[in-house]
Amino acid sequence: MTQLNEKEIQLAALICEGCTTPAELTAKLKNLFSGALEKMLEAEMDEHLGYEKHSVLGNNSGNSRNGYSKKTIKSEWGESEIKVPRDRNGTFEPQAIEKRQTRTDDIEARVMAMYAKGMSTRDIEDHLRDIYGVEASASLISRITDKLMPAVVEWQSRPLDAIYPIVFLDGIMFKVRKDSRVVNKCLYSVLGINLEGHKEILGIWLSENESASFWVTVCNELKNRGVEDIFIACRDNLSGFSNAIETVFPKTEQQLCVIHQIRNSTKYVPYKDIKPVMADLKKVYGAPTLEDAEYRLEEFREKWGRKYPQILKSWDANWAELSTYFKYPQEVRTLIYTTNAVEGFHRMLRKFTKTKTIYPTDDAVRKSVYMSVQEISKKWSMPIRNWGIIFGQLMIFFEDRLQGKIAI
Repeated sequence: MTQLNEKEIQLAALICEGCTTPAELTAKLKNLFSGALEKMLEAEMDEHLGYEKHSVLGNNSGNSRNGYSKKTIKSEWGESEIKVPRDRNGTFEPQAIEKRQTRTDDIEARVMAMYAKGMSTRDIEDHLRDIYGVEASASLISRITDKLMPAVVEWQSRPLDAIYPIVFLDGIMFKVRKDSRVVNKCLYSVLGINLEGHKEILGIWLSENESASFWVTVCNELKNRGVEDIFIACRDNLSGFSNAIETVFPKTEQQLCVIHQIRNSTKYVPYKDIKPVMADLKKVYGAPTLEDAEYRLEEFREKWGRKYPQILKSWDANWAELSTYFKYPQEVRTLIYTTNAVEGFHRMLRKFTKTKTIYPTDDAVRKSVYMSVQEISKKWSMPIRNWGIIFGQLMIFFEDRLQGKIAI
């Protein structure tokens, strides 16, 4: 525990002197706060005019004090009325509390921090009132968080690295108001693994519908922000994405999420057959080589093809992109055969946003997700597991595309 020095103990005793309840202490702190602000403003006016109050240096100086105006400031101690000095020429621009500022930055910082933790505007309103005695309406809190939008736009358009060895794509649903209705919108996240093995959210895109044109726009946006090459793209079976990435990043290998494929395959299998079907599918996706996987798939066809033809139809249609990972060693396979990396991000994102059941606008979703990304990214300080081994293998497979980009 931090020890107080003698001066700090004396100051604390002076502040608490005469206070018998927490309310009296808060009132005294509020008075000290407003008094300190007024002294800061007086000092700023002295500097602005070039002389202290009542000094003879002010005679015929061309400008002088002109009384005070009153302003109510909201702070963590509640509302305080302060006197703001004025000058005759009207050129004084206070910095401690700016002309149109009605609350201290500390309150804004608290609002932003609570918003980042996933609290709704109503929850923040109640918290500020109950804990700090500050009346801040939901609309005021929304205006405070609206200051995030320039940062959101800047983050979404920031330059990216030239190469991302692996990217993951997946979506998460949010309920958003639109024309007096509540609609489901999917927020698509692109999570990249950079050359150092660190996770990075490259961007977020909100849409009601998947389409080839939507994904072409996403891919072109990544390219315009500096991405020149992606080695492997891991994804769910997103409509239109395959063609889009082939158009914008034609050399990129695509790996469909095997876990999603298994879930879709067993969706209509009755309970009594789930275990044997899953066991036989595991022989396919867990095979040591592509040849063995294809042999196991044929075994599955002979055993289950007549009873569950839809399973084989789906695996046959997607086999080229389901089997990409078989060419790589186990460490790379473990990373790319599923979109678990971005799904893990979405699980953390849901923890931050679970209290916000319905968002009023698309921008409200973007603000909330952006703040959550900033919080979640703090935990991504280390490279992913076994990155040294994984990158060593990727350097062999993609040596020609890494030449001139890094020292090999």
